Amino acid sequence: MRIVAGEFRRRKLLANPGETTRPITDRAKVMLFDWLGKFLRGKRVGDFFAGTGSLGIEALSRGADRVVLAEQDHSAFELLRENIAQLGVQDRALCWRVDALRTSFKPKGDPPWCPYGAVFFDPPYSMTQKLRPGQPTFAALERLASPAVMEPDGMLIVRTSRDAEVQFPASWSTEHLMEVSSMAIHFLTRTSAVEAP
Repeated sequence: MRIVAGEFRRRKLLANPGETTRPITDRAKVMLFDWLGKFLRGKRVGDFFAGTGSLGIEALSRGADRVVLAEQDHSAFELLRENIAQLGVQDRALCWRVDALRTSFKPKGDPPWCPYGAVFFDPPYSMTQKLRPGQPTFAALERLASPAVMEPDGMLIVRTSRDAEVQFPASWSTEHLMEVSSMAIHFLTRTSAVEAP
């Protein structure tokens, strides 16, 4: 696993062996970030279900101001911390061991890490196979739409299997859908109906 472009281009990242995490392929990552273009520059970014940090670190390499990388699995989290340490970006990257389905998405600390300009939300496919109201994943996406969590023009990027039956909360509107091999990458923006609680 490697960083494709930007400040840390071609640097290799440690990957978690086995089936615990599902790293994105280089081809899909290139397509994803090419579509985002310069959108991430200067933004605060969240990477939830980060694994060992492929998406969040790529965003940092391409000009994001800082990134929160959230992962619950112990072995993946330790490798994530090693990747951040090897790049020497501890001042711009927060490794946060947390359950992404139960968190407020707002880590404590200084500098402020959110509201986010972009969030990668990349859970195991089993959590999004039938994404609908009443599921913890659906509730997590509703919380992500809070103005305290996301900037008004913030973008949410969700990866699912291509055949997933997906229903997103009304607080999100699909901007673009990218299908690569067996995966679907959904680019969503907050709807104008979202208001502060």
